[in-house]
Amino acid sequence: MNTDIKTAVRPAIVMTILFAILLGLVYPVAMTGIGQMIFPAQANGSLVRDASGRVIGSTVVGQAFVAGRYFQTRPSAAGKGYDGLASSGSNLGPTSKALAERVTQDVATRRGEGVTGDLPADLVTASGSGLDPDLSPAAALAQAPRVARVRGLPVARVRALVAAQTETSLLGDAHVNVLALNRALDAAAR
Repeated sequence: MNTDIKTAVRPAIVMTILFAILLGLVYPVAMTGIGQMIFPAQANGSLVRDASGRVIGSTVVGQAFVAGRYFQTRPSAAGKGYDGLASSGSNLGPTSKALAERVTQDVATRRGEGVTGDLPADLVTASGSGLDPDLSPAAALAQAPRVARVRGLPVARVRALVAAQTETSLLGDAHVNVLALNRALDAAAR
C-alpha cells in the first residue's frame, strides 16, 4: 500500500515542478523576449518622450491634465486618478447615489469651464479601467472654446487641431488621444 501512494504522488510532484518551471519561467521569458524583438515600444509601455528624452507620458495610459490651457481627460476611477496600480472601474451602478453626485459635480465643473450644450458622456463618466487616454471627438470639441480662450488662439484653429488628432479605427469609434492633442497644442503655440 505504501508503494501505491509513492507511485501516485511522485508523478504529481514531478509534473507540478515541470509545469512551474515551464509556465512560471520559460513561457514568460520567451514572451517578454518576443515582445521586445517584435514590438519594443509597446512592450515597454508605449512611452512618449520630450525632445530631451524625458518620459512625459504614455499613449495607452491616461494622465490628468488640470491646467486650463490643456484639454482634460475623462474622470478616472483608478485610485486617486490615473493610478496604474489601482486600475478599475468605480463599481457604482446607474442607481448609485454616489455616482449621481459625482457626475452632477463633474457636470457643474464642466459648465463652470464654459462648456455649453449637451455634454458628451465621456467628459463626466470614467472608463472601465479608469486609465483611458482617449476622448471622443465631441468631448474634445466641447473643450475647444475654453482652451482657445485661455491660450488666446482662434477657436477654429483649436478645432482644426482636434480634427487633425482624431483617429479612426476599423473597429470602434473615432477617438482623440489627449496627450497627443495637448502636445500638438503646445507645438502650435510656439
